[in-house]
Amino acid sequence: MRFFHRSLFLVLLALVSLTACRSAGEFGSEPDQLMDRSRITFQTMLSDNQYPGLVDLASRAKAILIVPNQIRAAFLLGGQGGNAVMLVRDAQNKWSSPAFYTLGGLSFGLQIGGSSSEFVIAIMTEKGLNAILDRQVTLGGDAGIAVGELGKGVNAATAIGLKSDMYSFARSQGLYVGASLEGSVISPRHTWNRQVYGANVKPRDILVNHTVSAQSPSASALINAMP
Repeated sequence: MRFFHRSLFLVLLALVSLTACRSAGEFGSEPDQLMDRSRITFQTMLSDNQYPGLVDLASRAKAILIVPNQIRAAFLLGGQGGNAVMLVRDAQNKWSSPAFYTLGGLSFGLQIGGSSSEFVIAIMTEKGLNAILDRQVTLGGDAGIAVGELGKGVNAATAIGLKSDMYSFARSQGLYVGASLEGSVISPRHTWNRQVYGANVKPRDILVNHTVSAQSPSASALINAMP
């Protein structure tokens, strides 16, 4: 078993290193690159007719969390990790500047393989939003927070009937048997939030209180892409 754990660690390290090498050749800071990739992920998934529920849910969501590249690998013990951005809609239907998060964790059970995935998570309730704003949240593990994972071809009517606090849509490349967001942890990426918005800023300052705002073209393009 120790051999398997070491192998998994090495695979994850190699995949993350490969992603970093690709990013190093791009222009702009790492937060700007993430915002650009998040916008592309959101726009392409929103226009993809394989995700009919995403358009309706995104248009009514209180917040949208986007993970443009999450690396997964497993051999019985699984691991996943990726950077994310979240934007919140206010009462006037205007979107906040993006705040930076990470999404990752470990999983156990019958699973094998590796993949690179894109996620869009539509957060539909105040309870779901406040859970992410106020603390680190474990999907599927925090009492009272319901997460619906919607596959290709699932329409909005089905999603409405489930009445979850948030719904995730995924697009993956590679093989990962038993892939799920359950057990993944969403946490603020404080170093990037402070890099973009200033020292001591908190996600709630960016997303709800609007005491700070992003000034970069990448942030403006991402905000304008919101429904």
